[in-house]
Amino acid sequence: MQLKPEIEEYILSHTSPENSLLKEISRETQAKILMPRMLSGHLQGRILSLISKIIQPKSILEIGTYTGYSALCLAEGLQDDGILNTIEINDELENFILKFFNKSEYKNQIKLHIGDALNLILQMPDELDLVFIDADKRVYIDYYQLLIDKVKKGGIILADNVLWGEKVIEPVQNNDEYTKGILAFNQYVQNDSRVENLILPIRDGIMMLRKI
Repeated sequence: MQLKPEIEEYILSHTSPENSLLKEISRETQAKILMPRMLSGHLQGRILSLISKIIQPKSILEIGTYTGYSALCLAEGLQDDGILNTIEINDELENFILKFFNKSEYKNQIKLHIGDALNLILQMPDELDLVFIDADKRVYIDYYQLLIDKVKKGGIILADNVLWGEKVIEPVQNNDEYTKGILAFNQYVQNDSRVENLILPIRDGIMMLRKI
């Protein structure tokens, strides 16, 4: 959601700061990686961290690693013996991601998988406590259908970009498969009696779901 710059600055100045590693990832992503706006960033990163710390998950699955910022935020809430599996389709990002994972105190708790999540989700552990979906918007429903049975009762699913630049309330172009994918996912979840859900109007919208 678009905020006045002054309000955004106020929010960030009254939000717990990023650590030095997250700041480094942000700087290098901005300087070296295409489409740096895909980075979760300070505010969303602190939200992911706080949710994870409240849940204290033993098993996290992330779909869409990008440069690793969100994974490291989610890892902050892991139990001491917990594991975060994260899937990234772009193999050109692998070395960039691993450089930062290996600098992290969670390096032994994060497992990076390179490939298509639609092929890898079923290989992931069952009894997931927390899932974060932030990948191909066209197939959000497919991700969801593959992973919902792997989420434990009471487990949390977070899905990013569910407002999709406010296109969800605009006429949809016939060739806009991304908006169609988000709309279909949002409606599917709304009708799914296995979960309770809400949309948080943060940045581009985060859908939070709890498995009943």
